[in-house]
Amino acid sequence: MEPDTNPPEESEPTARGVGGEREEPDGGLAFMLRALRYRNYRLYFTGQSISLIGTWMTRIATSWLVFRLTHSALLLGTISFAGQLPTFLLAPVGGVVVDRSNRHRVLVVTQALSALQSLALAVLALSGRITVAQVLALAVVQGAINAFDMPARQSFVIQMVERREDLGNAIALNSSMVNGSRLLGPSIAGVVIAAVGEGWCFLIDGISYLAVIASLLMMRIRPQARQASAEPAHPLAQFMEGFRYAAGFAPIRVILTLLAIISLVGMPYTVLMPIFATRVLHGGPQTLGLLMASTGIGALLGAAYLASRRCVLGLGRVIPTMAALFGAGLIAFANSHILWLSVALLVATGLGFMVQMASSNTVLQTVVDEDKRGRVMSFYGMAFQGTAPFGSLMAGALASRIGAPHTLMLGGVGCILGAAWFWWHLPELRRLLRPIYVRMQILPPSADSR
Repeated sequence: MEPDTNPPEESEPTARGVGGEREEPDGGLAFMLRALRYRNYRLYFTGQSISLIGTWMTRIATSWLVFRLTHSALLLGTISFAGQLPTFLLAPVGGVVVDRSNRHRVLVVTQALSALQSLALAVLALSGRITVAQVLALAVVQGAINAFDMPARQSFVIQMVERREDLGNAIALNSSMVNGSRLLGPSIAGVVIAAVGEGWCFLIDGISYLAVIASLLMMRIRPQARQASAEPAHPLAQFMEGFRYAAGFAPIRVILTLLAIISLVGMPYTVLMPIFATRVLHGGPQTLGLLMASTGIGALLGAAYLASRRCVLGLGRVIPTMAALFGAGLIAFANSHILWLSVALLVATGLGFMVQMASSNTVLQTVVDEDKRGRVMSFYGMAFQGTAPFGSLMAGALASRIGAPHTLMLGGVGCILGAAWFWWHLPELRRLLRPIYVRMQILPPSADSR
């Protein structure tokens, strides 16, 4: 977010980064991939890229399996709700644990547990004994794991890239990694499901976790300095401290609120995709994979845009603009009955959602106090993934009554209204962030005065 009192050429330093060191010139592939200069981040990027393909295969296979067994939009929403509710309930605990623990070790544990969860799904599905109740129970387990995994992953990024000025680039590359896997994973899942069934998707996912676990174990981690205290704070006191910090600072509060709105009313579109693939577009699992891959293409385009940026300045306008694009894309997609048009609209939808989400992440990670990073990122997890289960349940119930297209249209309208609300708050956010950016040398000192 940039102050509106200076033109862009004056508010963005052209030669120096946050730490005052000279940076590479803007543009070029090397600049867009600069976070990969760090060995630890390269390892993480490689391992996660492999693992996330399996994760997206499991997501698609789970949705298809539940829909094949039940043909119920309500149960699709229920499974998603069950899988994400623990993230909402346990994320505050996860944030405190991350701030009190070694983030690297937390990640190793959560990735190992996620592998076991996927392998359990595989065993049940391949044996032919899997039931919706078992899928629901294992979704709850994965949701509980994610409550600790997400704040640990988000907080760990800054330890891998070392220089804060490369943080935004690392977050953009993370998004490209997630959405590159979203492009490949559903496409592969559609082929695998059609050929041999959902169980093999779960098995591939379980094995793929070995890549990220290996990458974590190969890292050389520099110990993080922690503030010395005579007596460690009680976990509840730490949680309340983090909550007051996030709720009391308007930029964090407003960003998290918009993210929660988008996740509540817009993100459930993924839950309804099997209905659009079969009943609206009259396709099968390959059509579902194509639709999900289309959002991945849009997200990759958005990640490339963010990776090409050199600074956090300007993201204040980007966040609501992309939220509105996401909402408009949902409305248009809900009214499409032509496959190629639906694919094109989902490209725009994926771009809007990813850029809004990653831009929010970048601003938060830039301005948050280091000793509260885990807790703030746990609130980010609650807003991003924790509110989605309520939206999924609501979307499933609405779709069973008024149909998936009308449900998606209502979600799109909600996203646009949330974007307008953020725009209304933008002048105040700029005023509050200006002194922080000056202190971090993102803005020159002269920008601190009106």
